[in-house]
Amino acid sequence: MARNLRLGRDVLKVGTPMATKNIIRKLPSKSGFNVRPDDRKLTELVVLLASRSQSDPLFGSVKLNKLLFYCDFLAYAALGKPITGQQYFALANGPALKRKTTLWHTMEKKKDIAVRREDTRFNTQRETTLALRNPDVTVFSSPELDLIYRVLVNCKDMDGNDLSELSHRFPGWELAREKEPIPYTVALIGGRPPSHAEVKIAACLAAELEVAA
Repeated sequence: MARNLRLGRDVLKVGTPMATKNIIRKLPSKSGFNVRPDDRKLTELVVLLASRSQSDPLFGSVKLNKLLFYCDFLAYAALGKPITGQQYFALANGPALKRKTTLWHTMEKKKDIAVRREDTRFNTQRETTLALRNPDVTVFSSPELDLIYRVLVNCKDMDGNDLSELSHRFPGWELAREKEPIPYTVALIGGRPPSHAEVKIAACLAAELEVAA
């Protein structure tokens, strides 16, 4: 049974000890990436989020990016595996889907979605993903759907900037260099201070990884 999951403004407020930071830096490059990306589930998740957000005036490309990120990483922490298994990387405004351009092109070509582009008063362009069909929710398990709906409910009053600011508290983004992939395993890092024993274990592991390198 999946444990309860709460998404709020402090859900990603964590503290990461330096020893743990060193270990994450030295983990093999594939650590946390041994999940096969599921493009079909990603497509259905995008269609589901877009269709549920069609009346949300705060919904745009940044918010969608962050909703996808929260769904996948919170699923990894709560359910033991991400929903889509897609790779995310660190950008200045927070975690982002790495293959977004390619995936969106495919979805637009297949008429799953359309992208509305509007000029803003700040001389920028606002992009909004629109669902062109109903999502196939049968690709998701019941716990996955429950998590997705809870993410939507808890983020309904937040815009892209709010969600970006929240994501900056996530250790995966804090520890990654710009455009560096974020491993799913960092979703398991807790917010409590480490015990003395845990600090010693972390230091030993960091030393072993240093020698192995």
